[in-house]
Amino acid sequence: MNPTDDPSLSAEGSDGPAEDRPGEEDVAAIIKRLVDGEPFCVLCTQGQGWPYGSLVAYAISDDLATAVFTTPRDTRKFRNLLECEHVALLIDNRSQFPDELMKIEAATATGRAVLIDGTEDFERWADLLVQRHPYLAAAVRSPSHGLFRVDIASYFHVCRLQEVRHWSPGGLA
Repeated sequence: MNPTDDPSLSAEGSDGPAEDRPGEEDVAAIIKRLVDGEPFCVLCTQGQGWPYGSLVAYAISDDLATAVFTTPRDTRKFRNLLECEHVALLIDNRSQFPDELMKIEAATATGRAVLIDGTEDFERWADLLVQRHPYLAAAVRSPSHGLFRVDIASYFHVCRLQEVRHWSPGGLA
């Protein structure tokens, strides 16, 4: 996704590289740590003009540019994904810090979801998901499920409830 596809994204929306902010961990490294520690996320879709949130087991590529998940075809989530490809994935660590609000972090990945059934990339993405979630091996290849790839355009990382940083895979920011 090109940043111009989302009018809220611009070069001004990025805080720049970590080396410009002494003592701060690189945003990509923070997001990678958060993603690696949280096997589930909230998938945000929309259908018939209404927002919808769903929990999904997911995996993300090492470069943080692509996410993958599977879902049964006979669900609102699946129908919403076919109706509107624009999605967000919310990944957070709130369960790790129930009594320490200022330690909670969240990353919202925005992008486009694409059904990849029957494509040459299917095995690559199915393997990535099953590597992280072995119990999904049968579901991923079942005709009753669809495998979706999310091409991530941008991340918004929030910590201490109000500190927001923007980062885009591939330097799109």
